[in-house]
Amino acid sequence: MDRPPGLSVRLKLTLSYAGFLLLAGSLVLAAVGVFLLREGWFQTNEQGAWRVTPGTSFVRGFAPLAAVVMACLLVFGLLGGWVLAGRMLAPLARITHATRTAATGSLSHRVRLPGRQDEFRELADAFDAMLARLEAHVAEQRRFAANASHELRTPLAISKSLLDVARTDPSHDTGEVLDRLQAVNARAIDLTEALLLLSRADRQSFAREPVDLSLVAEEAAETLLPLAEKHGVALVTDGEITPTVGSPALLLQLTTNLVHNAIVHNLPERGSVWVTTALRPATVLLTVENTGEPVPPELVPTLTEPFRRGTERVHTDHAGVGLGLAIVRSITRAHGGTLTLTPRTAGGLRITVELPTAGAPPSAA
Repeated sequence: MDRPPGLSVRLKLTLSYAGFLLLAGSLVLAAVGVFLLREGWFQTNEQGAWRVTPGTSFVRGFAPLAAVVMACLLVFGLLGGWVLAGRMLAPLARITHATRTAATGSLSHRVRLPGRQDEFRELADAFDAMLARLEAHVAEQRRFAANASHELRTPLAISKSLLDVARTDPSHDTGEVLDRLQAVNARAIDLTEALLLLSRADRQSFAREPVDLSLVAEEAAETLLPLAEKHGVALVTDGEITPTVGSPALLLQLTTNLVHNAIVHNLPERGSVWVTTALRPATVLLTVENTGEPVPPELVPTLTEPFRRGTERVHTDHAGVGLGLAIVRSITRAHGGTLTLTPRTAGGLRITVELPTAGAPPSAA
């Protein structure tokens, strides 16, 4: 934004300080002058007693002294105000430098203002926290963009190879090529829809209405029951009424993703999935727990990152698009909740979604 030039804040504070000092001095001298004009000048007689000297000129006697005092106050106010303003505004110089550094794209710089808590240090700490969140968000977006580009490029490259084969080898089985093209195209569509859903959740562009999370869990479990039976997984739902506020479609997607992952990433046979809901004083809980192979604790924090897949997910028929838990995390944040992943000692995962109950303000994501 183009602005006309003006006085610096330091100069404004200096002039304000000096002006206030001159005003205070003027009022004091004026009060003294009025008193002297009313009472006259005082001096001592031979006995040491005070007496009034009549006819003393106020202008000749008091005004020069007042002028000297005012000049001293002006010089002291300007010098003192300039030094004090500089010391007071020094933290702003560091914040300004950090802002300009961040504007060039270097988000790793921090103000780190030392000293006791005050308004400037509170501003510096808030600015540092904002830079940290912004740096993490930008890094996450860059990783997501790179991964999305790679994931979308793969089906396109496969489609191109299949079309090249069909064009250069007319004797090749056309039906097989079409089937593989259809499968690749379906995967690309699933990936695109998942990206759109993830973007929608991140923007929080949805209407909110009362939702019973227990009914959502039952609907997701009923929808995925055939898949559980196909994999030989026992699917159990239980819980109490859990009223919250949000998007029914997004919360159903969240629950479906969790239950689907719990079914697919399970024991080869005779596995189990437990879906429970619980009501707390200010929150509602949705817990999806499954059996399965032991999950290394160091792997758990990475499971919610986009396009992160476990070994089993890559090498099965249910590879997915790698956005299931990333979508769950985004939907949970958009509803002001928290997502917790805990590896089970016997193998598998316990995933808990905690959302504000109906009537409770959503927590900061």
